[in-house]
Amino acid sequence: MKQPLVIKVGGALLESLDGQAKLFDTIAQLVEQKIHVVLVHGGGCLVEDWLSQANLKSEKLDGLRVTPSSQIELVAGALAGAANKKLVASAKSNGLNCVGLSLSDGDMVTTDYLDPRLGQVGVCKVNERGLLISLLAAGYTPVISSIADDGQGQLLNVNADQAAQVIAQLLNGKLILLSDVPGVLDGDKNLIDKLTPQYAQQLGEQGVIVGGMKVKVDTAFATASDLGDSIVIASWKEPQNLLALVNGGSCGTLIEAP
Repeated sequence: MKQPLVIKVGGALLESLDGQAKLFDTIAQLVEQKIHVVLVHGGGCLVEDWLSQANLKSEKLDGLRVTPSSQIELVAGALAGAANKKLVASAKSNGLNCVGLSLSDGDMVTTDYLDPRLGQVGVCKVNERGLLISLLAAGYTPVISSIADDGQGQLLNVNADQAAQVIAQLLNGKLILLSDVPGVLDGDKNLIDKLTPQYAQQLGEQGVIVGGMKVKVDTAFATASDLGDSIVIASWKEPQNLLALVNGGSCGTLIEAP
């Protein structure tokens, strides 16, 4: 099997039907080239909407969503329910044969609590890849939400970038983190073609790489180190660049393995 692409998309994609159509059309072209694709998604915008409608407080700590036990069912419903099925339905309408999953399915991962201050938030480790290998071999494109469990019946919310990292490790896949920006930008809002750990640290100290992007960049470097392979941070608004990437071209910001 060729190296699969593990593509992570952010919740903002859920608000763009045109963006979904273009991305899924591109993924369909990749699948036609016998390149296996696994999609991992978040859904922060949808979670924010649901929390607001329920008059519940939304809080983040170091770029990660605080998820009290009183909110986990709502968060899980938004991510593993509405967001996942919306993406599966959209992918299906654009010619992909998808299966909607969560991190809990098929014993793909084991999950521990990340930090007591974050509540029902987990950190995952690779476990069993049999389900994903079977689905890919059968021609399916898995669409995985970032909801896991603690092995004791409790649901856990996992940062979607970190969830994608674990799936990439599980499959020895090429990790591509897609958001609504073209990649990592410098202080002048220019795209950085290649990002080193030293430059990333410098931009962090300058307040350029912060919050969610800092989590994304940290995840990318960790995964690049673990896999011994480069990671890509790019935009779902320019999915055609994925075709260029698999053919040796450039796409977004390349995070090289240390």
